[in-house]
Amino acid sequence: MNSLTRLRYVALAEATSFLALLVAAYLKRQDQGELGVQILGPIHGALFLAYVLIAMNIRAQARWSARATAGILLGAVVPFGGYVVDRWLAKLPASDDL
Repeated sequence: MNSLTRLRYVALAEATSFLALLVAAYLKRQDQGELGVQILGPIHGALFLAYVLIAMNIRAQARWSARATAGILLGAVVPFGGYVVDRWLAKLPASDDL
């Protein structure tokens, strides 16, 4: 699996965990327990770090502009952003050297 494919998988997982964490945080505020936040918080945190590290490691090889890199990183902090990034990355020409 090349790095671009890995980034796509992590982007999807990170976006999904972010949405799940938002739901868990809402439920916590409704006094329905904080177990979801306790479980999903560290999972989302690890996926977020993996997303940023992979993106930063392949940006030079992928020849992303500063604007493209910023957009990809913004995708990690905006709800549904990882899904948008995945779709954008899927449209890029395939490269075996990433």
